[in-house]
Amino acid sequence: MILQALTKYYERMIQEQVPDLEPEGFKRVAIPFTLVLKKDGSIAGIDDNRTDAGKRKQIRPFIVPKVFDGSRTSDIESNLLWDKASYVFGVSPKEGKAKRLKNQREKFLSTISDYFPDENADDGVRAVVKFLKHHADSIQEYKAWEEIQSKDPNLAFRLEGEQTLICNRDAVKEAIANKNKTVTSEKGLCLVTGKIDNLTRLENPIKGLRGSGKAESHLVSFNESAYWSYGKERGANAPISKFASSAYVTAINFMQREGARQWIKVGDATTVFWAEKKHEIEDWFTDIFGEPAKGESEQDNEAIKALFKSPETGATPALDDNTRFYVLGLSPNASRIAVRFWYAETVADVERNIRQYFDDTNITHADYEMPHCSLNGLLAATAVETKDPKKTNRVYFRGKYYDVTPNLAGDFMKAILTSTPYPQTLLSAVITRAKAEQSKKDPKTGKSIQNVSYPRAALIKAILYREARYRNSNIKEVGMSLDTSNTNPGYLLGRLFAVLEKVQIESAGGEGKINATIRDRFYGSTSSTPVTVFARLIRLKNHHLAKLDNYKSYYEKLIGGITDKLLPDNAFPSHLSLDDQVRFAVGYYHQRQDFFTKKENK
Repeated sequence: MILQALTKYYERMIQEQVPDLEPEGFKRVAIPFTLVLKKDGSIAGIDDNRTDAGKRKQIRPFIVPKVFDGSRTSDIESNLLWDKASYVFGVSPKEGKAKRLKNQREKFLSTISDYFPDENADDGVRAVVKFLKHHADSIQEYKAWEEIQSKDPNLAFRLEGEQTLICNRDAVKEAIANKNKTVTSEKGLCLVTGKIDNLTRLENPIKGLRGSGKAESHLVSFNESAYWSYGKERGANAPISKFASSAYVTAINFMQREGARQWIKVGDATTVFWAEKKHEIEDWFTDIFGEPAKGESEQDNEAIKALFKSPETGATPALDDNTRFYVLGLSPNASRIAVRFWYAETVADVERNIRQYFDDTNITHADYEMPHCSLNGLLAATAVETKDPKKTNRVYFRGKYYDVTPNLAGDFMKAILTSTPYPQTLLSAVITRAKAEQSKKDPKTGKSIQNVSYPRAALIKAILYREARYRNSNIKEVGMSLDTSNTNPGYLLGRLFAVLEKVQIESAGGEGKINATIRDRFYGSTSSTPVTVFARLIRLKNHHLAKLDNYKSYYEKLIGGITDKLLPDNAFPSHLSLDDQVRFAVGYYHQRQDFFTKKENK
């Protein structure tokens, strides 16, 4: 179903005449240098197709002809009138490959001869052949030559005074079409289209899947004999037509191209999405789950505003229809690309599940915080910061990278889209990080960092809500803000811990006047084994209250109101379960946020 949906999306783009879409038999390739030739074959200059983009240069992509199936590994296959420097000039930074380099350069020339037995049939083709045979050494006079022979980049040609690449001239396209008519290939039933058609020998490559570290990857691959079965070789193991192979690979490459808005990175998965027909969901889906650009709000789009507001108003946005919507998560692997998750439902289902996701994660927060946490913000709350660029499963949030547990991001995204319970590993991960960061300080300010942060509290609440709803549980779960009627032991102890911390801070003169609070020293043990710590904290509370002139009675009444709800025979349990530990965290967060909420003067 995945390949069929991708192929139909390609056909839809052809019908809509989407600009910059590679037609069948062509592909999009980043080409750093274009050699500018005169009609006599001499070189007139070199175009640098790169632009500065931060710390690295961005290479301009070109749509160029694709004249052989699959990718080349040990085989020597040449492109037509464009290729790597090792094919065009027979040079490479790798040593000990003189014979192979010679064969590659000969293959580049012979490929031109195969398509153009008469090189004089086109001015551009004639210029390239003359350059390669008589003027190739003249390129060494240019400054770019050192980089060309050391990095083996893609190269193309154009005639002086023209902007079209020689490989894209009308005469070249006509020669390719005529050649394809004479080439015979095995016919068979295509598993994607269901039609009898010319079968592909090797799948076309998917370009630069993020995190793979490879220029080309494969979703369906039988390029090694170890993958063959029942005496069938290469593509015959999963017969797919040349058209279908080109169509679904082109669709993936198009959606995840640089600057496109139809992909987001979810952990180690490059996630692409599309609808069966043109729909506005394709424009705003990345705004909801991706990180907003600097200076932009997640609520700039009217459709997104409606989704954010719908949990509050109960109104259904005008996106509700039966158009099919697809989400595909692809992750790099050693041999071929792995499908991390696949979602195929209607836009109505997507809209309803996203609103449920907003509702579940909705929790009280500071005024300066976003109304809802981003997907990467929630995932970052479960992980430790990393600076290792080789980590494929890291997420980016607020200028930092976080090393998320493998598969967790994909499972989380799948649960959001299907409105099923979040993975249990998510719960343990967020609690582990909250305990680990109980005494963490900001290296710039030296102040303690809040371990039960807004994203962590929102994530915990969402996990508890979704689990209870899915299991039809009657247990009262934590709400959006402080709930004084909640009698869960974990929630009450979390509230009590927050009050005791507040008393300690006020007795020292306020926020920033104390080096380490009880949270910095005791959060982990208090939330796990309350009986071992609370007796000591209650004794310290009396010492701190004695220093307060104002609000002493207020805090005493608040503490008494919480302790009265605790079980008389087991007020401070010897151990809290994982579920009660997360309720402890939310109770602590709710009570702390309530201290900073402006109260009505009665």
